[in-house]
Amino acid sequence: MSRLISIYMVLVVALLCRTGMAAINPVADSGVDRLRTTPGEPFLLSPPKQTGPVMVMASFRLNDVNEIDGTREKFEFTGVLTLEWNDPRQAFDPLVAGVDEKIYQGDYQFDEISPGWYPQMVLVNESGLYQKSGVVLRIRTDGSATLIETLNATAKTDFDMSQYPFDKHRLEAVFEVLGYDKDEVQLRLPSGADRAPTIEISVPQWRITGVDLSIRDRQASNTGGRTISSALVLRVDVQRASFYARRLITLPLVLIVLLSFSVFWMDRASLGDRLNLSFIGILTAVAYQIVTAEQLPHISYFTVMHGFLMFSFLTMCATVVINLWVSVLDRGGMSALGDRIDRRCRWIFPLVYFGFIWTMLGIEFLLT
Repeated sequence: MSRLISIYMVLVVALLCRTGMAAINPVADSGVDRLRTTPGEPFLLSPPKQTGPVMVMASFRLNDVNEIDGTREKFEFTGVLTLEWNDPRQAFDPLVAGVDEKIYQGDYQFDEISPGWYPQMVLVNESGLYQKSGVVLRIRTDGSATLIETLNATAKTDFDMSQYPFDKHRLEAVFEVLGYDKDEVQLRLPSGADRAPTIEISVPQWRITGVDLSIRDRQASNTGGRTISSALVLRVDVQRASFYARRLITLPLVLIVLLSFSVFWMDRASLGDRLNLSFIGILTAVAYQIVTAEQLPHISYFTVMHGFLMFSFLTMCATVVINLWVSVLDRGGMSALGDRIDRRCRWIFPLVYFGFIWTMLGIEFLLT
């Protein structure tokens, strides 16, 4: 009986202690009850929940094209990337905040102080350089946000050099939202932003013929296993200023080829001099091919310049064949036939040479 009384007294004391603690601190309760009754804070590090994907207005202002490297098939550019979206969770009362717009500028304020989610853009075809030299985030009272970033980047793009030095290219820089597919975050162009705003741009040996923006669905590997993403594509249309290549290679080589035709006016008795002149032209054509190879990527197809160099090379090789043929005829006592061959080669070689050049250029211009 005494043991039962002791157990009863212990239970009564425990109950009184629990009741006293509840009276002192009414909100104290079990961990489970506290989690059930305390409302959760908004999780600002994820995209805002809404029906359908988050719509982000994206635009890009191209400031300059610093370099176009056809050999490595890439180009360097600078510009301003602007993103706009709405996140109601970041709305605020201007009377409480004391401002009509919250502004976070610079890397520290943006990375450490700005409170919410933002679409992080990456350059998909980046080629070694992607620098942000400035960033500003502006948040208005209704939660509308504008992110402005200045970029200096290098993008890898495909070059079709088949018409070099009269080639035209469409350079592309593809921006994508990192980690989200098009069902979560979708890019849109603001009204009238398909023609990307630019300033006057000058690039050595190139002319900028057009700049535009577009939104493209593409397969991507940086969306956490998802495959279709929304991308902002900056396209820069450029055309090579061909006079540099024509002045450096084409015009001098044409003169050298024409001078090599002078062997048909030389005395056939001096066969060594005629061959020397032809071989000097051949070696010059080989040297020009080496110079041209340094300005072109290592491609497996022919360009217009390759065709011109190769035909110039073969034409001067043909003069060597004619010289040897005429020499054989002279030694065989057929000097009259050798004279007729020389006289005909004086106009046949220039006619065929320039005819090939004009035909090749005509075909290329018709294709473009």
